[in-house]
Amino acid sequence: MTEPEQKKRARGITASRLILPNAILLGEVKKYVRLGSHVTIRTKGNSMLPFIRGEIDSVELSVPKIPYAQGDIVLAEVIPDHYILHRIWEIRGRQVILMGDGNCRGKEKCSLENIIAKVDYIVLPSERKIDPNKPLRRFTARVWRKLLPVRPYLLAIRWRWTGLMARIFPSRREA
Repeated sequence: MTEPEQKKRARGITASRLILPNAILLGEVKKYVRLGSHVTIRTKGNSMLPFIRGEIDSVELSVPKIPYAQGDIVLAEVIPDHYILHRIWEIRGRQVILMGDGNCRGKEKCSLENIIAKVDYIVLPSERKIDPNKPLRRFTARVWRKLLPVRPYLLAIRWRWTGLMARIFPSRREA
């Protein structure tokens, strides 16, 4: 049993995995963050690579006390019961344009009212928390944004590298 699992058991929390459809789970997340709670969810998909790894990393969400800004990672409901976790690409009045860090093209649009919450922390499997809003992290995200024309090549290199590492070290998971 890993150390984080031992800590959870010591607090009386048993680790079991419950998988719910996004519409149900994220609908509940919306209720809780609007009540002022911080909610942590496991991510799915690769649309936020290389900063957030789907099925590996989690994110801690809350409603921010300051207005949303370009570069924020947010959970948004782009159409009813369809939620995405992407970075704010641009804000035009009340309209928000979103794009995943792992996407090479294609942007989603929603209104400011449809943004559910902002990512406060990226939580690694080791339970280490990374603040994506720190200046260095935001700078890294701005550089990644500028690399959009070459992003497909960089992501392909990353896929090949992680595939190679998985074959060399099959039991190792990135922390």
